Amino acid sequence: MSLLPLLGVAVMAGGFLLRLNPLLVVAAAAVAAGLGAGLPPAEILAAFGKAFNDSRFVTLIYIVLPVVGLLERYGLQERARSLILSLRGATTGRLLLAYMIFRQITAALGLTSIAGHPQTVRPLVAPMAEAAAGDDPDRREEARAMAAATDNIGLFFGEDIFLAIGSILLIKGFFATQGIVLEPLQLSVWAIPSAILALLIHGGRLLWRDRAR
Repeated sequence: MSLLPLLGVAVMAGGFLLRLNPLLVVAAAAVAAGLGAGLPPAEILAAFGKAFNDSRFVTLIYIVLPVVGLLERYGLQERARSLILSLRGATTGRLLLAYMIFRQITAALGLTSIAGHPQTVRPLVAPMAEAAAGDDPDRREEARAMAAATDNIGLFFGEDIFLAIGSILLIKGFFATQGIVLEPLQLSVWAIPSAILALLIHGGRLLWRDRAR
């Protein structure tokens, strides 16, 4: 068994450690894994094309990257910081709690791609959280990390409420192989308590960090 296809894992780990652009890191990791598996460049390109035709999701890469780049070039992060500083009573915890509620609701409706790390957290949410945290470098780093974690938690627990999400269909298929017939609606309903608990627990952590300052 060849271990060369695992080059993709090494490229991904190295890219994230160096804090390179996540979308470029994932694309480079896919190419490295394909080359390590002995696939010619034409087949690797064909795999990207198949993903494009199957899901149409790959096009978001070409839309999001230039848009976010242009917005940041013209001062999007600075505007976001100025906005949060102009709001009285704005704190990192309150801001991130509001974002988490928004993220969970939209994910529960199946709108998982309208927010995320490259298109929302990095250019908007993280700079606003940093501005609300003040000038302390440690607090700003913590605010940035909590912004990323809030997006992950909101999406993870919110998307399972949507009937047609892949995780729900996977669970349904697994139970079907065991002779247990469940409808997607039943699984979605039982995901609601988990989403509420995640909101209460993580929201409590966010507000507690505000009080601990």
